[in-house]
Order: sequence, then structure tokens, then C-alpha cells
Amino acid sequence: MTIAAAHAARVPMRRSTPDQRADWLEAVASALDAAAEELIGIAAGETHLPLPRLTGELKRTTFQARLFAEGLRSGELLPVRVDPADPEWGMGPRPELRRTVVPIGPVLIFAASNFPFAFSVFGGDTVSALAAGCPVVVKAHPGHPSLSRRTAEVVRDSLTGAGAPEGAFALIEGVEASLEALRDPRIKAVGFTGSTKGGRALFDIAAARPEPIPFYGELGSVNPVVVTPAAWAERGAAVAEGWVGSLTLGAGQFCTNPGVVLVPDPDGFVKAVDLPVPGRMLTPGIEKGFTAAVGRVGSHQGVRVAAEGPANEQGVRSTVLSVAASDVIADPEVLDVEMFGPAGLVVGYTSEDELLEVLRRVPGQLTGTIQGHSSGADPVAVEVADVLADTAGRIVWNDWPTGVTVSGAQQHGGPYPASTAPASTSVGLAAITRWQRPVAFQGAPDSVLPPELRER
Repeated sequence: MTIAAAHAARVPMRRSTPDQRADWLEAVASALDAAAEELIGIAAGETHLPLPRLTGELKRTTFQARLFAEGLRSGELLPVRVDPADPEWGMGPRPELRRTVVPIGPVLIFAASNFPFAFSVFGGDTVSALAAGCPVVVKAHPGHPSLSRRTAEVVRDSLTGAGAPEGAFALIEGVEASLEALRDPRIKAVGFTGSTKGGRALFDIAAARPEPIPFYGELGSVNPVVVTPAAWAERGAAVAEGWVGSLTLGAGQFCTNPGVVLVPDPDGFVKAVDLPVPGRMLTPGIEKGFTAAVGRVGSHQGVRVAAEGPANEQGVRSTVLSVAASDVIADPEVLDVEMFGPAGLVVGYTSEDELLEVLRRVPGQLTGTIQGHSSGADPVAVEVADVLADTAGRIVWNDWPTGVTVSGAQQHGGPYPASTAPASTSVGLAAITRWQRPVAFQGAPDSVLPPELRER
């Protein structure tokens, strides 16, 4: 019934105007803001995240909805191109062509565990899909079920009140229901944020359907940080402090957590590290996975535990492991293990060539960070940036990757395993393109053209 309703909603949603879809998004944003106290209370009880974090995350969630609404109203999110007829065209007479985009159809969104608002029921995937004119079916994450249900109620009521068609949005729960939806031929695309293992399994199902569909999965990333010799000499202790702050933020449960740092003086770097008591892990499953990942990294050649902090109430400790670059070059698999939690790997390099050799073995990443000399005059950083551009979706200079702003120029994706669709982004206005399909009209009169293609 849920998929049938989404399928039925696809035509009226495709025929909706950008202004109507902007109204829908703004209505939901206002309703979520109005219900903030209730929703944040539910979220705090289920996730144990602190109130300031949840307040800021809900603000981000409603901000991004309004940003997409603004883009719809301004026309920024409606790419249109018109090629007039040209009898002298170089390959022969060219007919008039008018190109626009249409929504791809009903989409399935898998909510994430670590952002109960911004990457969940009404997170960026849902917002961008609705902005595109696609009906959305969200699979709730079991880590915050009560919050998911209440948020879904607010979203449904707001969309209905703003005039969206019935079936524009729905929530489902459970693995079996999500797999049934994924295999349903009426679902035309999928958005996912989660583990590499889980995402890859779903991706394979989407690709194996009789009609394969796009699967936009944000998966694993260790987000390497490079500290150049010039940066280490200039402000080594400050860089170490900044890394720890980013590494342990939110108990390290961010997809942009800087899990690997390459430094010219590993012993000095570790001595400058002061590890805090980590926050609480979101779920027992995440805690178990974190412990297993730390053990897996620690089992590799040359890796040792260099520092541990005090334990939290769950017995989880912030941990720094250390290894020589030569050992990583010999056994690069260690660069492919995401320790989703407050743990990081320090890689000590002895030369620029060794540094670059390690970086060339790093698989696809969401981010790559360069801590270079503050003047910008840093030849090593230039070479590092060139290598990182091959593997990372976002390159960060003298800052930290945690914290992903929502804007027009943002890129949140990268080569596999960071993402299953490296040409796309899951954050920022460009995320809408995942849910749109180009259509060109040749020689068509205004009567059959979409409004945006008609002569004004």
C-alpha cells in the first residue's frame, strides 16, 4: 500500500511547480521548528546525544529545507538549456532542442543512525528528493524509532496541509519491509548512509533488479589528514590538539571522522595528544563494530597502541594507534578500515616520497585534509593536494573535516568505498540532481512543453 501510494503520487508531483514544492518544504521546516522541544526530548532519550548537539542538528535540518526552497523559487535548481534551430549547424541543420529535468519517480531513503535529524526521516536525502518532485519512502533507523515515527507524523501532516498529494511521503520500518521496497519495480532510486558492508549489499540488490536503479550510497571513509613538515614545525602541538578534537567529536561517530593522520614526527605527535573521555556510543551495534575495527587495525603489521584515554560509562576509550609508513606501504589494507568511533591511526613518514606513496594507496574518501604552512607557501602541500584530488570528494585546508556545511558548492561523496556514485553529492544543493532525469524536447510547440521551457 505504501509503495502503491507513492507510485500514484508520482504524476501530480511531477506536475507540481517549483513554487509549490518550495511551499511544501517550508511548511515542514516550520512545523519541525514548532515541535523542536518535543522532538529534541525524544531524540535525547533514544540517542543519548547532548541537547546542544541535537538543537544545532535540528536547526541544520530545517535550514537545508529552506535553502532548497529558496533554490526552487530562484530557479537555481531548475537547469534549462535551449538550442535554437540552426540551418547552418556544422554537422548539418540542427532542430530546436529544449532540455530540462523531470523527477525520476518514487525513491527509497535509508535513514542513518548518527544524525537523528539531519540524515534521518527529513534529512538531506528526503529534502532533495521532495525538491525534485519525487515521492519519498523512508526506512527508519532502529536506533531512534520513536523519534522517527514522531518526525514522520509532523512531516506527513505538514505536507498534507501544504497541498502535497497523498503518498508524497511515507515511513516504513524493519529489514524485510525495506528489502521488499528495494526490489519493488515502482521504486526508481535509492539513497543510503551507513556502513560499507550494509550499503554494498543493498547496492548489489539494486543493480541485480530486472530494471537496475541508481543507488546513491554514502559508505566508509577514513578521511586522511596530512601534516606537512612545515606545518609540524610551525604549530605541531596545535595541530595535534585540533586532530583530537575532530577525532573524538561526537564520540567519533561521524562519516567525516579523521581516522588516519600522516605526520613527520609520530612520537612527538603522540606525546602532544591529550585524549578525553569519549561520549556515549549511539547503539550497542556501533560499539561492538568499533571495538572490532580497532582490533582489526591493531592486528596489522607494525601497528601498536600508542595512547589510550580514560573510559566512559560503557567502557569505551579514545585510542590512538601508530604505525610506520613503510609498514603501511607493505600492508595497505589498514587504510581501508573505518574505526567508526573515537580512535585514529598515526602514520609516521620519513620523506615526501614515502608520504605520497602511502596516499596513493588510500581508497576513495569523503574528505582529505591538509595541514600545511599558514602562509600557503608549502611545496609538499601542493603535491599532496594533487594526489588527494584523485581520491577525495572534499579537500580541507588548515581546518578539520567534521562539520559539513549545506550550500551550493558543497561536495559530500567520493570514489568507492566513500560512495557508490562518485559523480554525485549527498549534501548541498547539487544533491537534487540524483533524483532528476534529463529530457530534451525537439521542435515541440509550447502546448506540450513543461512551463519552464515555454516561450515567455
